[in-house]
Amino acid sequence: MAATQPPSGYDASHIEVLEGLDAVRKRPGMYIGGTGSSGLHHLVWELIDNAVDEAAAGHANLIEVTIHRDGSVEVTDNGRGIPIGEKPDGRTALEVVFTELHAGGKFGSGAYGSSGGLHGVGASVVNALATKLTAEVDRDGATWRLDFAERRPGHVGPRGGFTPSSKLERVKKIPARRTGTRVRFWPDLDIFDPEARIDYGRVRDHVAEVCFLVPTLKVRLADKRGTNPPEPEEFSAKGGLADFVDYLTIGEPLCEIITIKGEGTFTEKVPVDGKLTETERTCEVDLALRWVKGYDSRIVSFVNTIPTAEGGTHVAGFERALTKAVNDTLLPGLRKLAALEKKGKGRAEKGDVQEGLVAALKVTLPEPQFRGQTKGELGTPGVQSIAYEITKDGMVAWFDGGGTKSHVSAVREKLAQAVINRVAARQTLDARRKAAKLGANGMPDKLADCRTHGIDAELLIVEGDSAAGPAKAGRNSENMAVLPLRGKVVNAGKANMKQVVENAEAQALFTAIGAGFGRDFNLDDARYGRIIILCDADVDGSHIRCLLLTLIYHYMRPLLTEGRVFAAQPPLYSVKVGDEVRYTFSDAERDALTAELAAAGRNTEKLNWVRFKGLGEMDVHELVETCLDPNNRILRRLTMEDAMEATRAADRFEVLMGSDVARRKAFLLENSELVDPAALDV
Repeated sequence: MAATQPPSGYDASHIEVLEGLDAVRKRPGMYIGGTGSSGLHHLVWELIDNAVDEAAAGHANLIEVTIHRDGSVEVTDNGRGIPIGEKPDGRTALEVVFTELHAGGKFGSGAYGSSGGLHGVGASVVNALATKLTAEVDRDGATWRLDFAERRPGHVGPRGGFTPSSKLERVKKIPARRTGTRVRFWPDLDIFDPEARIDYGRVRDHVAEVCFLVPTLKVRLADKRGTNPPEPEEFSAKGGLADFVDYLTIGEPLCEIITIKGEGTFTEKVPVDGKLTETERTCEVDLALRWVKGYDSRIVSFVNTIPTAEGGTHVAGFERALTKAVNDTLLPGLRKLAALEKKGKGRAEKGDVQEGLVAALKVTLPEPQFRGQTKGELGTPGVQSIAYEITKDGMVAWFDGGGTKSHVSAVREKLAQAVINRVAARQTLDARRKAAKLGANGMPDKLADCRTHGIDAELLIVEGDSAAGPAKAGRNSENMAVLPLRGKVVNAGKANMKQVVENAEAQALFTAIGAGFGRDFNLDDARYGRIIILCDADVDGSHIRCLLLTLIYHYMRPLLTEGRVFAAQPPLYSVKVGDEVRYTFSDAERDALTAELAAAGRNTEKLNWVRFKGLGEMDVHELVETCLDPNNRILRRLTMEDAMEATRAADRFEVLMGSDVARRKAFLLENSELVDPAALDV
């Protein structure tokens, strides 16, 4: 058989080797997760985390973070200072840290027993994605400085000129005992998305978080941007993770904060002199948790000082141990579960145990193995069993008498009810599925279905019958189905499973899509390839969109992760210009079109602008042209980040528009800067 010929024009000359920091600039997403705002914040986290490592190792107790007017960010710590001695090639250690990937003091256990920065790319990645960077080190009785311009080391002169050099500048003499590091960088905005920006609130949350992880640490934060910048803030938390759980708690606590600590050892193979050698590691586990009366769960986890948003082996061990302790110690013999136990349904699942749970978990170990440079998930296998054993022993001790008796009873009652609600919800859904099979087509009576289903089919979710009429008349009935909502969609972020399944609008949506819900949801069974939310462009429409997105996020999440959920963008205004109808989607677009027409010589005072108060006011032709015709409509794909934001927004709507007057009153008093509380009769 003849050998396959290589593609034409492809030879050894096409193989590139990216040297130094070029690899970071070529593929920034590999190092910081993306080029949006999250990636920009990741650069700030890298510098903060380096300073926090100094504090966690006992060498620093103060970090200062400043966001300057010009968009640069400066991080200062009073730690030992980055080493300034020369390497064999004549470069200083300070230069190497900022110019070489995989260079640092955290690979072994000499400089740091445990740390957040372990890959040795953090500081150099910041330099790689900055137009300029300045590093100052207080050490050996002097302040030493090295500037970087376009990633090259050197010095900025008094008139702004840059001179390449590896030699450190001795700025001034200082007391011999004073040490520390100051790093200021200007991000290269050409690398990042146009809308990427550093958000003060996000930085504030991050620095507050690290204080909970290192109780001896104090962090000062200042934002100097804008005409009216916020006052500088200072953060510290001597109570550690217990304070963190208290800070995260929303709603009425059901029990006291439970704290559990312990350590264990595991072995793993690591390279030593080029050979894999078994090494014993020590892992410390620090855990704080409590239950609240609501249904939302909030679990935050950390490895050393790094947040692990995607969990990992430590979280898996904690979750498995908590469920085991509840089933083996807390719930056995409970009368209200007796009937379910006879049917083999009396044991709690992970979702039951985590209903209303607020927890903070931190593990500390040398050289943890992360999955990815952004360190979102811990991969070290040996940590799971240690986290499991320490969590299980601690929780069993609390359930068996270590906790306040009334608090243990309250948790037992809540988790037992969660089991009952889950079983009842599944029974309700099963009953509806059986009833559907016996019906004519098994679909909600208000669904105007399409003739063909599959990846090319669309389900349009609209508000009420007024919008449903034009949508049904204007759709392509071959592949477009219309489902009008006639009642309030349940807030799935606050309700339990039973309440969600019993909600008429949620039932209709589950049944129409036909893929189940929760853990039973199977994307392959979905009857439609796209779910399109078509709501009015007003506050009520935004509320309904938030509630729908929250429902999908909690109970049909694969639709979001696979990019199958969209929001149609209906116009706010229309105007007839000659024989053409023009549409605009905001006040700004209307004003821009008016200015454009005026510049073209048209008398804009005679323009008859029509403002759509809702989709029901559009005639069939207008709805088809702006929202239904695939060639003209504008659809925005909704992401997991949109869904999480919608969950928060749905809760805010509930506070401001719901029936809980006391909660709304407390929110307004806490957040209104225009009200003088002393002047109110409350």
